[in-house]
Amino acid sequence: MKTNYKIFNDPIYGFITIPKGILLDVIDHPWFQRLRRIKQTGMTHMVYPGALHTRFHHLLGALHLAMQAISGLKQKGVEIAPEEEEGFYLAILLHDIGHGPFSHALESRIVPIHHEQISLMFMKAFNTIWPGSMDLAISIFTNRYPKTFLYQLISGQVDLDRMDYLKRDSFYTGVAEGVIGHDRIIKMLNVVDNQLVIEEKGIYSIEKFLVARRLMYWQVYLHKTSLAAELMLQHFWERLKQLVITGQYSIHHPALNYFINEKVNAKESEFEKQYKILSCYALLDDIDIEFEIKQATEAEDELLRLLAFGLNNRQLFRLEFNPQDTKEDVLQKFNKAGFTNSMVLKDLIWQGIERNQIYQSNVKDEIIILSKKGDLKRFAEVSEFEMRQKIIEKKFICYPKKRLLLRL
Repeated sequence: MKTNYKIFNDPIYGFITIPKGILLDVIDHPWFQRLRRIKQTGMTHMVYPGALHTRFHHLLGALHLAMQAISGLKQKGVEIAPEEEEGFYLAILLHDIGHGPFSHALESRIVPIHHEQISLMFMKAFNTIWPGSMDLAISIFTNRYPKTFLYQLISGQVDLDRMDYLKRDSFYTGVAEGVIGHDRIIKMLNVVDNQLVIEEKGIYSIEKFLVARRLMYWQVYLHKTSLAAELMLQHFWERLKQLVITGQYSIHHPALNYFINEKVNAKESEFEKQYKILSCYALLDDIDIEFEIKQATEAEDELLRLLAFGLNNRQLFRLEFNPQDTKEDVLQKFNKAGFTNSMVLKDLIWQGIERNQIYQSNVKDEIIILSKKGDLKRFAEVSEFEMRQKIIEKKFICYPKKRLLLRL
């Protein structure tokens, strides 16, 4: 007997049921299926071997949480029409479709457009494939729909996107500090004057959510080894582009060549130009970059070859937070150790700053608490949790280990 739904077996939530129709049509489209080949957490698998889950996993999980949230809000009397419900589901399903290879690790580097802008471009393209089907989704995604709470569920300080990636990334990395009570938070959601609020009973769950997010950033997303791998990947790509543009190196992937050689304008308005960008972009995933890395392990260029070998064989650079040494100090140490190719070494020592903030008050998407008496208050005012509103900054220096330099 035929069914009017499809079931996905998810290791986080169990069975995810999706009705047949436009949602499954989108999921089955090659543009969306491409997300099976893009890792959710970039280079994090270099530190946590289990972190091989994909953007496809994440978006199905976010859709599942969205269905739970809408069901709970409707039970509380929040009016949500069927077409609004479908538009919201499409918006959250597609909110990350614009991610490219290795997700945030190569954000805006292959094409100088933020992934959210590309997600919107995909939605508009789908709207030509299925005319009118994305109108409401686009309105919600761009925060132009009057029921603002639908947008806040997708993008806010406590949104369904963050709920899923914290829960999912914690599971696949094995880092228990990221576990959150997503089910309780969802049950505590409510709407007042078309704005998303959290019922007072959910304060402690929100506090746990914020702490988990902070811990996951420094323990997973900004882990020093993962960050070193991302920096190596970024510098590999920039070196590859430079060599291709100057005619010193050749790659055969047409989409990669297009983005290297064409000046892509994020504000380009012509549909044909945008469709060309999307068509090429939709051909790219982690596998294409991994292939170029593997090929480049035999490259003539020393910098490209060294970075490729290190990435391909997990011989990663050393990264130190709050370092005592400067770039010049590290370079001198290499020279004393017998590594005298300063022309190459100076391009392999990187410095920077990483930042993280646990919570932002006095912003548009500040968390609002609905008291038992019906009053609305800012989360920072009613929570006993000591808010860490200041931005935590950590300087770093990153450089190759000596065993890797022996390959120069």
